[in-house]
Amino acid sequence: MLVAGASIAGPALAHWLRRRGAEVTVVERSPGLRPGGQAVDARGVAKEVIRRMGLDAAVRAARTETAGAYTVDVDGNVLETFRADDHGGDGFIAEIEILRGDLSRVLYGDTRDGVEYVFGDRIAELAQDPDGVDVAFAGGGRRRFDLVVGADGLHSALRGMVFGPRERFIRHLGLVLAFYSVPNEFGLDRWLIDYQDQESGRSAGLRPIQDATRAMAMFGFPSADFDIDHRDVAAQKRLLRERMAGLGWLTPRILAHLDDTPDFYLDQVAQVGMERWSSGRVALLGDAAFCSSPMSGGGTGLALVGAYLLAGELAAAGWDPEAGFAGYERRMRPFVGANQEIGRLHVRSREAPGPDTGPSTEPEWDLELIERAINGVELPDYAGVPDSGARS
Repeated sequence: MLVAGASIAGPALAHWLRRRGAEVTVVERSPGLRPGGQAVDARGVAKEVIRRMGLDAAVRAARTETAGAYTVDVDGNVLETFRADDHGGDGFIAEIEILRGDLSRVLYGDTRDGVEYVFGDRIAELAQDPDGVDVAFAGGGRRRFDLVVGADGLHSALRGMVFGPRERFIRHLGLVLAFYSVPNEFGLDRWLIDYQDQESGRSAGLRPIQDATRAMAMFGFPSADFDIDHRDVAAQKRLLRERMAGLGWLTPRILAHLDDTPDFYLDQVAQVGMERWSSGRVALLGDAAFCSSPMSGGGTGLALVGAYLLAGELAAAGWDPEAGFAGYERRMRPFVGANQEIGRLHVRSREAPGPDTGPSTEPEWDLELIERAINGVELPDYAGVPDSGARS
């Protein structure tokens, strides 16, 4: 099998495919693993998947170890406090919070000895028939695979090749987020600090990371549309400076490090909606198929759970793609729907009030919806399905 993408969904799928008996190749267009990125969370059923992978200790060792979060006003006065042990570790600050790059590193380290990784290359063309998929790579190679899975993110190239243009599937939610690491000259000590300007809908924040000498900067701003190339970093930095101009708190000091950071990231807050996640012998996983947006707090959980179910359903179906992909979609869709609804609600909660909306647009949070977004999917044991690497 060929998997496109080596961030989180791809290596997680490679783990389970290998354990179910498949030979796996992962192709990644970047020359290596991408460092940094936003902090991602594992809550509820996603923690059980990590346990079944045998990676609980490794993931916990790489956590940011954030103790909690403060929301502050422009002068730094604390308005609200959230702790990592709230709601059994599944609250606003999750018990398992880890930088995207660090989780990717753990997953890669777990799979690299039993999985073929090809960095610095990508799928250029593919053609499928009833028995397999012929793939041409941008580097010039040609190979044939039984199945191909796109785990290549929100801007999935594979999705565009097989399912159609991105405009058909990506729904912009009116918000843009940026993240990058900065020197910890702010005295940050295991507590995230978040400042939101209610009038403009903009936000700035700092979160601790394992390296106490540095911190992760976070910015958000409303944007009705988003037309900047997601690979044009210089244009993205210009946009961030323009949109953050005049924002108070620590914003000028954080922006002063914008040109020196090694791991800048900016992108739209968006969701992916598709009627089907598969076509013949090609399927999608993670953000490529069902991005819930960073505002859901559940994207990593969806990737990990989806990888477990996709590999399990394929193996249980004797590697028949029609049956395996159908089982995967049937089990995942309600879970995806709940997480996408959480993402939309969270975006609404950060919107600046309009002239006719009154003083607040804060939505009502449905506790039953939150529970479905955290634990609302069954994890079959797949008894009788091969498992060559089961761990206690």
